Amino acid sequence: MQLRLWFLLATQLAALPDSSAQQQTLENKIAQINSKIKLTCEAKSFSGNSRVYWLRQRQAPSTESHPEFLAFFDPIKRAVYGEGVEQEKIVVFQEKSHSILNLTSVDISDNGVYFCMTIGNPELTFWKRIQLTVVNVLPTTAQPTKKSTPKKNRCQLPSTVTKKGPPCSFVILGLLLAGVLILLVSLGVALRLYCLQRRARLRLMKQFYK
Repeated sequence: MQLRLWFLLATQLAALPDSSAQQQTLENKIAQINSKIKLTCEAKSFSGNSRVYWLRQRQAPSTESHPEFLAFFDPIKRAVYGEGVEQEKIVVFQEKSHSILNLTSVDISDNGVYFCMTIGNPELTFWKRIQLTVVNVLPTTAQPTKKSTPKKNRCQLPSTVTKKGPPCSFVILGLLLAGVLILLVSLGVALRLYCLQRRARLRLMKQFYK
């Protein structure tokens, strides 16, 4: 009973904003139901032989809330748990200047404020308060909307190169027609010469047979 009353007084001291025992920092954590959460407390000034105590208030600090001693880590005895604490669910261990409290299969009943503290002679130091909120579904972070950049319409400038003379198709057609005309003229000249030669040959033969 004395231990519980002592932790009740310690927790109320931690909740006072102007308490000389308070050197704590506040941290908010959100966990999904049935998941695992890791609570870390860094006490920079305590030695390797110091005990680090973990307490919990299931509701926000008020006169109606009741503190609960969870466990402390002793370098010699290792982890020592409070009465009624499920050791399969809560595990306490220490890494250098960090005291770590692991909670597995969290549920709504694990909501509350978790305190990490050390006891000196005679000072009482709270290093951290962790507000744990257990929810069914973790909130999603809204993705920032990307601004769509309008596509720039590129105007094609008219070509400044001016083509001189007739188009190529007309030039080719003209050359073809000229070639055909030359062939026709050449054929006509050849036929004319052939006819003249034949007449001359016929005349020569008539004169020879007279």
